[in-house]
Amino acid sequence: MILTRYERMIAKRYLLPGKGEGFIFLVASISLFAVMLGVAALIIVMSVMNGFRDELFSKVVGLNGHAVVQGYGGRLPGWREIAEQAKATPGVTAAVPLIEQPLMASYDGRVEGVLVRGMRRADILENPILRGNEVAGSLQALRPGSQNVAIGIRLAESLGATVGGQISLISPQGRTTPFGTVPRIVSYNVAAIFEVGVYDYDKAFVVMPIEDAQTLLMLGDAVGMVEIETVDADRVGEILAPLAAAVAGQAVLSDWRSMNQALFEALSVERVAMFVILSLIILVAVFNILSSLIMLVRAKTRDIAILRTMGASRRSLLKIFMTVGTIIGGLGTVAGLVLGAIALYFRQPVVNFVQIVTGQDLWDPSIRFLTELPSKTDPFEVVAVTAMALGFSFLATLYPAYKAASTDPVQVLRYE
Repeated sequence: MILTRYERMIAKRYLLPGKGEGFIFLVASISLFAVMLGVAALIIVMSVMNGFRDELFSKVVGLNGHAVVQGYGGRLPGWREIAEQAKATPGVTAAVPLIEQPLMASYDGRVEGVLVRGMRRADILENPILRGNEVAGSLQALRPGSQNVAIGIRLAESLGATVGGQISLISPQGRTTPFGTVPRIVSYNVAAIFEVGVYDYDKAFVVMPIEDAQTLLMLGDAVGMVEIETVDADRVGEILAPLAAAVAGQAVLSDWRSMNQALFEALSVERVAMFVILSLIILVAVFNILSSLIMLVRAKTRDIAILRTMGASRRSLLKIFMTVGTIIGGLGTVAGLVLGAIALYFRQPVVNFVQIVTGQDLWDPSIRFLTELPSKTDPFEVVAVTAMALGFSFLATLYPAYKAASTDPVQVLRYE
């Protein structure tokens, strides 16, 4: 929509307040502000929701893989054959043996429930979630037979444990005596404290070499499961279908969707609901643009009639008023993009500031899963929000522009 010089001049004139038009300008300013808030709110919320999903997915998959082959009763004696079958399956990139067992841990008189995880030393050191996230100590100290373990930072805080201290793990699978089974209690040195960033993991995990875990749980050469990674997490069911059929009867194959189905479905539903609800803010702002343009047309009826008598075409008037409304929506959209980017960049300081001012813990990791407010902006969503805001703004200009173009100069100027 290309404007001529005089059309640009008139559109610019109508964007600025004239004498007695302060109220119209106020309504237009409110419309611009509402568009800005709507666009910013949509971008912020969608980015935070994407960040939640991405962070949870990376942490969950980083520690549990795309799928696991779990043995019945927590034992998988033939894990080597299953691991070889998995590696031979097209699309599988890794198959790692694991032991996971919920136990009790005590330290200096304090007792907490923990999740003991046994991994091969090389897998511990190469794990992207554990590697480089040591808060104290080093994962290098985790060697088979060293009696060293690494624990999550939240667990360390609950127990009061520090690097160099001794933590006792209590297993119900102990020696059988005439009086019943005596729990097995083994002490380990805390060699490292790590922070994954997911509260449930940092609160429960005790990581040790897989050989030490086999000894603790009296598994012999067996493991609990084989963790599998594929080339595409979204196609994990299709990729692992042959393996699922091969291990049927001796183990159960579960992928990341089935293991965390409720959580990720809740995030997806909430994401869609928030998008629809926040889109209403932009819709309300568009109605404000519509009302301000209608009032502008009413106030400028005499001017429009004079322009028509001077030779202005209906098409010119259409373009002028459509440009005015679209500029209001466009300025609001740009301001919303800038506000959203600033808010996302300073999101954590803002949360911390509000917590200090209100005295309330707005980001409790035990409830929110993650220790910090995440964010991941999707460029396609930003384009979609921008297009939606500009599209609604343009549609809001059609009726007022049509009314302006339909003005009959004879009727208006009859008694002038």
